[in-house]
Amino acid sequence: MAVAEIIGSAVGAMLLIVVAYLLIGNVLSTAEIVSSAQKDLTLSAEMRLQTDIQIVSAVPVGSTINLTIKNTGNQIITDFPHMNVFVYTTSTPGYQIFNYSTSGTATWSWTGSIIDDYVHPGELDPGETMYVNAYFPDSAPNNFDVGICTNNGVYASTIV
Repeated sequence: MAVAEIIGSAVGAMLLIVVAYLLIGNVLSTAEIVSSAQKDLTLSAEMRLQTDIQIVSAVPVGSTINLTIKNTGNQIITDFPHMNVFVYTTSTPGYQIFNYSTSGTATWSWTGSIIDDYVHPGELDPGETMYVNAYFPDSAPNNFDVGICTNNGVYASTIV
């Protein structure tokens, strides 16, 4: 009978060790995932704090609004497909959203000209200026509120 108790105790101890091993492994894995997510969130918030844009001018020409955008922050702006242009007019209720595209109406694109684009071609570096066109289905309004939003949520607007 004593041998059965020893074997039972040994099996119980082994099960406790296996459960503790699995539990500690899961806790460490979860802690690593949470730490990585917090680091990514901190980096994203830091990038947002260092990003700033300014609309220098907004001019309606035919069915297009020509915008001049200046990067006044410290971050390079590269993710144009995830940026939007918003236009509010009194003739249409609410904001019209213009998604990035190189062609079509209700879209926006940059004209391929970024002023003083020497360091990172095709990217809006700090201090550089970019020309943007927002294409309307009909004619562009004369009076409007226009804004542009970067991929990390930084927003600039002006009233024309």
